[in-house]
Amino acid sequence: MVVLCVLASVVHVLLVFLHVAPANTVSKRYGSQINAWVFPFFEQNWRLFAPDPESVNRQILARTARTDSDGSFEVSPWSDLTAVDGSAVERHVFPSHTAQNMLRRAWAGYADSHGGTDTARTERAVMMRTYLTNIAADRLAAQKGDTFDFVQLRVVTRPVAAPGSEAGTRPPKPSENRLLPWWKVTRHAE
Repeated sequence: MVVLCVLASVVHVLLVFLHVAPANTVSKRYGSQINAWVFPFFEQNWRLFAPDPESVNRQILARTARTDSDGSFEVSPWSDLTAVDGSAVERHVFPSHTAQNMLRRAWAGYADSHGGTDTARTERAVMMRTYLTNIAADRLAAQKGDTFDFVQLRVVTRPVAAPGSEAGTRPPKPSENRLLPWWKVTRHAE
């Protein structure tokens, strides 16, 4: 058992090293296998010498739908997933890094891989859509007591007001209000 743990640790460190290291023969040849291991759970996003602070606030809302036995489509009201995350972080003395960043990083990965469209053109884009869908579905299933078949997300992006500006007294107007398509999920229930 110890040998297996040591072997798994060595393989993990090697794959992450190949991911963050400059392009080389091995990382070019085995790039898809390395990325399959690293994304989305072990992604490295270091900006040690050039920090890139958030310049916008994103509010991610989700709603569910289910098809009843008579064929009707029942849609739930919007649920603010970002507010739930913020509330969970504020109530813990030592909030986990995952609780603070999972939804935000999932959205960033989705937006990066899809661009302005909601059409997945690469395997990574499909993976990021599935990851975002699963996070939303799991969180909505934990909040609601009923079952659902579909999830839809809406992302409202607002610029962060400059410090000391008058805009800080009232919420800025959304610069983007993106409504994503309905995504089929495995039937979820609490």
